[in-house]
Amino acid sequence: MAVMIFVNALDGVRGLPWWTHHAPARVDVMTYVDMVFPFFLFAIGLSFPIAVESRLKRNDSRAALWMHIVVRSISLVVLGLILANAGKADRARMGISGNLWGLLGILCAALFLLDYSSLKRLQPYARVLQAIGLVGMTILYAIFRRNSAGQAAWINFSYPEILGLIGFTYFAVAILYIPTRRWKWAPAMWFVLLVALCALSTDRMTVIPVHLPLYVWPFGNGSMGCIVMAGVLTTSFFRDANRTVNVPLGMVKAIAFGVISLAAGWALKPLGISKIRATPTWSLWSVGAAALLFALLYWICDVKQWKRWASPVHAAGSNTLTTYLLPDLWDFALGTLGLVFWEKAFNFGWPGVMKTVVFTCMMLAVATVLTKARVRLQL
Repeated sequence: MAVMIFVNALDGVRGLPWWTHHAPARVDVMTYVDMVFPFFLFAIGLSFPIAVESRLKRNDSRAALWMHIVVRSISLVVLGLILANAGKADRARMGISGNLWGLLGILCAALFLLDYSSLKRLQPYARVLQAIGLVGMTILYAIFRRNSAGQAAWINFSYPEILGLIGFTYFAVAILYIPTRRWKWAPAMWFVLLVALCALSTDRMTVIPVHLPLYVWPFGNGSMGCIVMAGVLTTSFFRDANRTVNVPLGMVKAIAFGVISLAAGWALKPLGISKIRATPTWSLWSVGAAALLFALLYWICDVKQWKRWASPVHAAGSNTLTTYLLPDLWDFALGTLGLVFWEKAFNFGWPGVMKTVVFTCMMLAVATVLTKARVRLQL
């Protein structure tokens, strides 16, 4: 989360080396920036089996589980579409600016998604506040207009932003994992099949052309799904049939899986190396690096119990959605107020890097304050 905030803010800084930005689509190369989103997907996969088990222990209803997954996925897509479309808003047709529309959208979403259980003063009004948020979101979606070839158009669904991509991928992985979760070999099978789908649908092979929108086919070309499923598989390495943790064996398996994924990515290099094209090598190298890094962090944090070093980013990890939305909330608020100094100043070279570091620390500090105040958005 911390690195994601940093690289997203750094994207507006010019005069930096090529590896500080996403690699161009037609160039077979990837930078560390191209691996941030996959690491986030991998982390989702790590927590997915544990979250499913925890929810089923509280309520063993499969219908309730699927309702939760559907609502969560839709919420992520709705939020993602707000972030993706705010910059396209036509003020003349809407009566409000795109920045104000986006700001109100995040605030309404916050009212709907806020965890009121930890806010005793607001608990009696939780249903009313959630209803206000939901109605507000509906109105904002209803009034949205953009200019498309001189004509008024509604929401652009072509790119649902990172949150929307996570929502679709989360739903796709749930479709595969939940019905087969009792089969120990299932995550490995799904991982291999999703990698195969990705390889067979690249533009240099196109055995399986995948051109359906995510709303119809949430699996996409399999690249994002295989990364999440890799996280699911890695979690299974650390738990035996009785769901007890086996640290030595788990770390050996995770390291082996990381090395095998890196080697498989190398073998598939002829199909291209690109995040934007979502090639199998990008997916596998990201998976390999994430698995190895997780094994290292597991040893540091869980085996050695060295955790204090991570305290500056603890809130970002435990209050993820709130932290993710803070930079957008900042941008929309400044845009609504017409304040452009922060955007225009120090946006070139190393001064721009320092500004980005300060901004990242500022967002992490705000996330820490909100977390301590028990302000948490929960899907």
